Amino acid sequence: MTIEHLPLLYSFRRCPYAMRARLALMASGLRVELREIVLRNKPAHMLQISPKGTVPVLLLPNHQVLEESLDIMLWALRQSDPMGLLPHDQAQLDRVLELIKTNDGAFKHGLDRYKYPPRYPEEHAAFSPEQFALHHRDAAAQVLIELDQRLKKQTYLVANHLTLADFAIAPFVRQYAHTDLTWFQAQDWPHLLQWFQQLIASDIFHAVMHKYPAWQEGDERVVFPPLQ
Repeated sequence: MTIEHLPLLYSFRRCPYAMRARLALMASGLRVELREIVLRNKPAHMLQISPKGTVPVLLLPNHQVLEESLDIMLWALRQSDPMGLLPHDQAQLDRVLELIKTNDGAFKHGLDRYKYPPRYPEEHAAFSPEQFALHHRDAAAQVLIELDQRLKKQTYLVANHLTLADFAIAPFVRQYAHTDLTWFQAQDWPHLLQWFQQLIASDIFHAVMHKYPAWQEGDERVVFPPLQ
């Protein structure tokens, strides 16, 4: 397939949603045309196909638009899954999706308020921003404690091999960790720390975090993953 006929992915390097979409695309071996964006200056075409204005956005050759990162992950892995990330067993797939739901719900709720307390002034009127942030840090930590307990029994979140859950959740744990890395690394969740360090040190994670220049109209097309 020529680059003109590849799916088109709008992405932002540090966004955890976009990160997990890129992880699944790279794991699948499928290629897309990548357009790295600047959030404060979103391309008109991206807003035209996805007015909500968040990344990732994947435009398929048939003009279908996938606006949710999990939909992009499932789309890619259902076509090609050489790493075996997508469980064939329905019960295991249900466990994967339930973990992702908790991550995208309770954990993301706490993470956002821990990392960006000024965004929620109406919620912390009775507290200082610092108290508000620490309250939500500790609330989100309860999810990580549960993950640590899972990882005590197995190498990865659902099994002794990587699944969709690991790639879908790790980018959010990374964002949480880097809010205060010294504190994060000092916590008593050894299995979570080992899992996290192993994932972020992996070749695939380094590859999806490659820095691309922000796309502008007229730029040469970028293929992701890069052609060898």
